[in-house]
Amino acid sequence: MNIHEYQGKALLKQFGVAVPEGKIAETPEEAEKIAQELGTDVVVVKAQIHAGGRGKGGGVKLAKGPADAKKIAGEILGMNLVTHQTGPEGKKVRKVLVEQGLDIAHEYYVGITLDRSVGQLVVMASTEGGVEIEKVAEETPEKIIKEWIDPVAGLRPAQAREIAFALGLSGSAFKNAVKFLDALYKAYMASDASLAEINPLVVTKGGDVLALDAKINFDDNALYRHPDYAEWRDLNEEEPLEVEAGKFNLNYIKLDGNVGCMVNGAGLAMGTMDIIKLAGGEPANFLDVGGSANAETVENGFRIILSDPNVKAILINIFGGIVRCDRVARGVIQAAENVHITVPLVVRLEGTNAKEAAELLAESGLELQVATSIEDAAQKVVSAAEAA
Repeated sequence: MNIHEYQGKALLKQFGVAVPEGKIAETPEEAEKIAQELGTDVVVVKAQIHAGGRGKGGGVKLAKGPADAKKIAGEILGMNLVTHQTGPEGKKVRKVLVEQGLDIAHEYYVGITLDRSVGQLVVMASTEGGVEIEKVAEETPEKIIKEWIDPVAGLRPAQAREIAFALGLSGSAFKNAVKFLDALYKAYMASDASLAEINPLVVTKGGDVLALDAKINFDDNALYRHPDYAEWRDLNEEEPLEVEAGKFNLNYIKLDGNVGCMVNGAGLAMGTMDIIKLAGGEPANFLDVGGSANAETVENGFRIILSDPNVKAILINIFGGIVRCDRVARGVIQAAENVHITVPLVVRLEGTNAKEAAELLAESGLELQVATSIEDAAQKVVSAAEAA
């Protein structure tokens, strides 16, 4: 689950991570009042959307006083902010964060995530803060410092000092950076985060170290341990079809292609998308209906997939292990009778009772193609999508 910058900072503050003073505003008048309360000569007005690159898109601006903060907030609130992460459609800004201006001496990058290749958390840091870390990794990877964390020992003080030293910090900035890293790690672990990214991490001319931005993602599988995080979820920032699929416990992710996919099992779903690509097509979604595909899950899957206007054909690829193929076939037939399917449908069922399933589909009278292999299924659905 993703959360907004202001929510991430509120979480970090609970664990002693230094962040600028600021509050959220939903109207220009609220922004003006917050700027008055902060009492600094300069405040920063920042659009709150789930995307990076807000500054380049015009969503982060400096305001000189309360009146200017009101004016700028009025310009940002309600705008359709387009960044490299939103896509050309952009995202509507509904809230702005009004923060105190800081006397910044230098900007850095710090992030914590899981390195699956070694099965350990990794702290990444760089002197190239305030820019896209992906670009730094691609063009100047030697500027990224990495420290892997033993899951038993945690982040050791020596590692935090090593990172601060590698960033070239000294004096009070060095001490504050070590303290900052320790607090950030504790926040990451206690919240079951999957990513904690501070970009930029700033050092002021007085030696203070603060999180000027904060991107926190939570591990969805651990959210049951944090029921209070549910109120931070902003459905306006999520793909509507993904939200709808979640109501039916369907694992759905919208993509940009035109071939709808309905598969049981995440691994098979990934393989199905790969084989569609190899056949010259583009998958429109990832959809895992789970191990017990039945008429209800198939019907809901149809509704979600057909809600995407880009879908020109649908492939159902089910392996009958936990659930028999003939049961899935009956579910497909029943679901197709309840949902008006307006695009070509290709079905491939393999596993227990696959022969009986093929006979049921052939005798159903439905307009569909039965595939004999995953390669055959991919070729048929891609051809159907192209013809459509």
